[in-house]
Amino acid sequence: MTTNADQDAPAAESEDARVLGERRAAILEAVVTEYIGTAEPVGSSHVANAPGVQVSSATVRSEMVALERDGYLVQPHTSAGRIPTDKGYRFFVDHLTEPGILGPTQHAQVSHFFDQVYGEMEQMLERTTGLLTELTSYAAVVVGPSHDSATIRSIQVVGLGPLFALLVVVFSDGAVEKRTIDLDVEVSDETLAKCGAQLSAHLIGRTSAAGWSVPPSGTAEVDRVVAAAGTAFGLMGSSLDSDRVFVGGPGRLAESFDAVETVRSVLGILEQQLVVVTLLRDVLNRGLSVAIGTEHGYEPLASCAVVVAPVTVDGQEIGAVGLLGPTRMDYPRALAAAHVVGDRLGERLGSHDGRR
Repeated sequence: MTTNADQDAPAAESEDARVLGERRAAILEAVVTEYIGTAEPVGSSHVANAPGVQVSSATVRSEMVALERDGYLVQPHTSAGRIPTDKGYRFFVDHLTEPGILGPTQHAQVSHFFDQVYGEMEQMLERTTGLLTELTSYAAVVVGPSHDSATIRSIQVVGLGPLFALLVVVFSDGAVEKRTIDLDVEVSDETLAKCGAQLSAHLIGRTSAAGWSVPPSGTAEVDRVVAAAGTAFGLMGSSLDSDRVFVGGPGRLAESFDAVETVRSVLGILEQQLVVVTLLRDVLNRGLSVAIGTEHGYEPLASCAVVVAPVTVDGQEIGAVGLLGPTRMDYPRALAAAHVVGDRLGERLGSHDGRR
């Protein structure tokens, strides 16, 4: 499976494959697979009988020396086995025949989740990070769409007390925004209902980007509430235009890394929403599904790999799902989970009101 959309990538990968040869490539795949499963340096005896290898341990040792010389493997300690480098992982990922397959239990878990998850969009996106973490044991990121292209489906003004009301806006993508309205004088429920009707008549079907355009109703009391609602709507601006970012499973990172400082660096990155969104988009924009080690350009994540899948609705990319783990992550499983969940999330978001 080619995960780099760069036009030069296929030629580069074919060149790598020719240089390595089938046996050496099979040995590299066996080392990567073994190391992903055990986190222990891999010796020749574990590789000799692997599928596609079937040669003596002495031959394997010789080929592993060559792979180390070419930068695909490294020997962390004298007399120890070898572990993959970022280059070795890249070869492994680029030559996967498919992104991996979720087992029947995991497929059922995904189906059950999207059949049962309801509520506001933010709740669904946040719970989706939990699903990804359960499927993979890695930290998960879900970037949801901003509201700028969603239309207003419903808008109401609800009384909270003598001098307070609540503006409730429901968008076509299933998101719900609420803001408190401060009132100068006590307003009756009848006036609030008329205000809601005035807002609905002029705003339903419009996008948030179209702005607030409600003409006078002819009733001063209604118009005062409408003006106050307009102010509250304006305060929604930053949340309406910004991406919604949800992170799940950061605690799993502590189980993946031995170095405390690495864990701290990674957790620090995950707390910076803008950085997380930029990271995922940069990876996707470069035509990658996987960024390994320093490929993603974020030094604090040099010990990490990032697996990303776009979330699309009607062919338009509106968000992304991502998984963050050590470079020795189980790439086939992570890719399968990201793509399956990303596809199902896109289907759900494409159902307009966030429900099936």
